[in-house]
Amino acid sequence: MALTPALVARCWREVQDAGPDPDAMHLDDGDYDAMLDELQAELPAAEPLWLFGYGSLIWKPEIDHVEERVAVVRGWHRSFCMNMTRWRGTKDRPGLMMALDRGGQCKGIAFRLTDGDRRQQLGRLFRREMTLKPTSYKPRILRLASDGGPLRALTFVINRSGITYAGSLDEHEVVERLATSCGHWGSGVDYLYNTVKNLEERGIHDRHLWQLQQLVANRIVSLEG
Repeated sequence: MALTPALVARCWREVQDAGPDPDAMHLDDGDYDAMLDELQAELPAAEPLWLFGYGSLIWKPEIDHVEERVAVVRGWHRSFCMNMTRWRGTKDRPGLMMALDRGGQCKGIAFRLTDGDRRQQLGRLFRREMTLKPTSYKPRILRLASDGGPLRALTFVINRSGITYAGSLDEHEVVERLATSCGHWGSGVDYLYNTVKNLEERGIHDRHLWQLQQLVANRIVSLEG
């Protein structure tokens, strides 16, 4: 990889968390319960619960799972289409995070969750991935293909009606924002590096992300010139 830990370290800076946006609407317990009820109706308790990871969920799942499979979802692709004004960006210098947007296909990791309290596991996951109204992500049950056979998995796709949806950005802007953004959780470069690294370690070569990490690495070097 052209994007090395040393280059990632150049992009880190200490950023104080500004806290939740006071002008934004946030999900409450009633909202989470409604989403969980909807998901439970679509996914019977007798069916195994799988979660599809395509970005940070691969290297930071924060869920208990008993199996992993490389899997492909068709009709969706990775896209840096989510504005970040907190976590890995600020209002003055917004960052970007990935989501699944329509079109193409995406190879990632399917995690089979434990058979414990499904609602508790999902509640914790929903609260990590979704905080604002309208939500940035939409939880969807999608069909995946894997070497172990087809399966259905919970997948977080972009909500194009959400307030953080950035739309389709040109490559130059994506590179610039990833190379220069940082929040109290870390930089956009760190997010990109860990995603590409962990995909490669699992034998998943995303050609677009591989090209992107090269461009971002070049941009970081040029900023030091």
